[in-house]
Amino acid sequence: MRKLWIGFTVLAFVLCTSRTSNSEEPIKITVCQLKTDPSVYNHKLIEVEGFVSHDFEDFSLSDPLCKSEQGVWLEYGGKSKSDTTYCCGPTNGKKRAHELKVENIPIPLVEDDQFRLFDKQIQPPFRTGQHGAIARATIIGRFYSGEKVTYPDGTSGWAGYGHMGCCSLLAIQEIKSVGPQDQGDLDYGSSMASFDEINDQDVKVGCGVGQRASEETADRPLQEQKSAEQGDRSWAFDNPLRVASEGLIRLARLNVSGTIALQETHKAPGRVVYEWRASRDGNIYTVVVSRPFWLSFYSHDPKRVAWVVSAVTEISCPR
Repeated sequence: MRKLWIGFTVLAFVLCTSRTSNSEEPIKITVCQLKTDPSVYNHKLIEVEGFVSHDFEDFSLSDPLCKSEQGVWLEYGGKSKSDTTYCCGPTNGKKRAHELKVENIPIPLVEDDQFRLFDKQIQPPFRTGQHGAIARATIIGRFYSGEKVTYPDGTSGWAGYGHMGCCSLLAIQEIKSVGPQDQGDLDYGSSMASFDEINDQDVKVGCGVGQRASEETADRPLQEQKSAEQGDRSWAFDNPLRVASEGLIRLARLNVSGTIALQETHKAPGRVVYEWRASRDGNIYTVVVSRPFWLSFYSHDPKRVAWVVSAVTEISCPR
């Protein structure tokens, strides 16, 4: 009996050692490292923490502090799918017949409590209605840089995966952790733009529709949060109307003094939409202000997030 026990112990040790030696440890990196030089991590198993947005034609990883425009698309491994909706066909769905395989590499998926919590946070019904969702998560997955391409404007990037082949790919194998979403006054939506909030009755034949928020630097909300915390713009914690008015004047380059008589058209937790019709030229402006969930991670007090301008949309019609 003793010999049998010793033999079993040795066998168990050999099997355990074999699994350990054959296992692959993920490389811990930042989102910005991944975006800055994707080719370094091609086919590597990585661990990365960042913000995940899931919306119409979007399932991607980002970090507001990273200035790189390189896109990182996400997809679930195993037999689960993200159910991302595309413009020109059926939704991506929730299940596939076989385990995901990318470039002949199998991608398993750990479907545990953390994965189920993460999936629940990013799937409809969205807390902000039609504006997708954003979550903070630590992801373990296999990365694929794609191919390097040169765009017409002379810039270059890595592409081949995701919507219209926009991006590199991170195939998710495990959600190691996911952040809580327990503040009722924050905007957990992923959409910073606001075409959805335009009144369709305002868009007539021949009208032009454009957005102004793209002219802002990505770290503008961070600057305004810091300014509010230092007392220079402390009113930004409680006065979304003034934030919207000043943001519209700045972004639309309006030659007006004081505030603008904006009309509130929609309100949701952490998000308010205003509209203004300019008497001079008849243009119609939609302004979206929010308390973004992601901004709470960079605030001195996560419970005190300033209102910032998310989007300004302009409708100009011939008179």
